Amino acid sequence: MKDNFSLRSDNYAKFRPSYPSDFFDYLSTLVTNKENAWDCGTGNGQIAYQLSKSFQNVFASDISQSQLDNAFKAENIHYSKQPSEKTNFNNQTFDLITVAQAIHWFNFEKFYDEVKRTSRENSILCVMGYGRVRVSDEIDEIIDHFYINVIGKYWDKERSYIDKNYQTIPFPFQEIQTPKFINEHYWNLDHFIGYLNTWSAVKHFTKSNNFNPVKEVQKKLNQYWAKNELKKINFPLLLRIGVSK
Repeated sequence: MKDNFSLRSDNYAKFRPSYPSDFFDYLSTLVTNKENAWDCGTGNGQIAYQLSKSFQNVFASDISQSQLDNAFKAENIHYSKQPSEKTNFNNQTFDLITVAQAIHWFNFEKFYDEVKRTSRENSILCVMGYGRVRVSDEIDEIIDHFYINVIGKYWDKERSYIDKNYQTIPFPFQEIQTPKFINEHYWNLDHFIGYLNTWSAVKHFTKSNNFNPVKEVQKKLNQYWAKNELKKINFPLLLRIGVSK
């Protein structure tokens, strides 16, 4: 698994979007036994933290120690540095397994084998993520141009799974048809720029060209976004849920 997220990992907790509360309410209704949950590729731990409110134990793994050092903390969250494709968890441990904005980095076959090994009977696998940010027609045009034409060639090939709404990932489980959820936030421009700077393609571009392309984007956004103005930000929610065993 690639590690594109150890550099300035504190920014992920600050600037990456969270997921809507009604989604977690819905997810809770799918899981009868709430003893053990596993959040794979946990990153900043935001999903693990939400799960800790309803599960007795949450096990959260990632390959980036820097991400784990900056993750949300709770007494019943147990963080560990290990790849999601090969873990030290016991067989038939988990009632729920989640992956948020990370499965496109995994070796699908090996990860799914690990899901099946560590799942209890009738446990749930939830794969989630979010698509390209939407703000307004003018701002979306700027971001789309930046995404495709400026940093487009610097995206890892795995990004295409997100661009196709996770519909092209293999998913060998009994899938559950899910409702649609709205994932909205209100951000100022500084927060939005902070979010853009967490993009892996921005990091690749900066490393290759010795300058940060987000600075030019910010100049364009200044025309439509006052410094302290809060704008509604919409992230299309990507969701695949299935019975893992």
